[in-house]
Amino acid sequence: GNRIPKIYKFKTRHKPIRKRRKKKMVLETFTFTNKNKAHTLKIKPLTTPIQKTIGLMFKKNSPPLLFIFKKPTRQPIHSFFCKPFIAIWLNKENQIIEKKLIKPYQISIKPKQKFTKLLEIPQNNPNFQKIL
Repeated sequence: GNRIPKIYKFKTRHKPIRKRRKKKMVLETFTFTNKNKAHTLKIKPLTTPIQKTIGLMFKKNSPPLLFIFKKPTRQPIHSFFCKPFIAIWLNKENQIIEKKLIKPYQISIKPKQKFTKLLEIPQNNPNFQKIL
């Protein structure tokens, strides 16, 4: 007979293409004090270098982001491709070191002292005006 070797036989049925599901964002509760008033927000903690690099860039609707650093730092941030946001630099005890309104397309923004956490609150957040 005229048989085709196994290695040349092709399957005609294909598996259906699965749609990628978006992972549901898990938000944590975070409390800090501003002008003797406690504020509690639902935040997204960022711990990986990729998450920290992207931050609020290209985001239309984002929860407040909390950047967590292992050691105290004065790492600068920028606001390229971002909507206006509030940057709040905090120490280990969640006390505010410095707070600034950040407008788009600014370079090398950093506080005067070292910090361990940075909270970025986008302008679309309902608490934006209260915290500002």
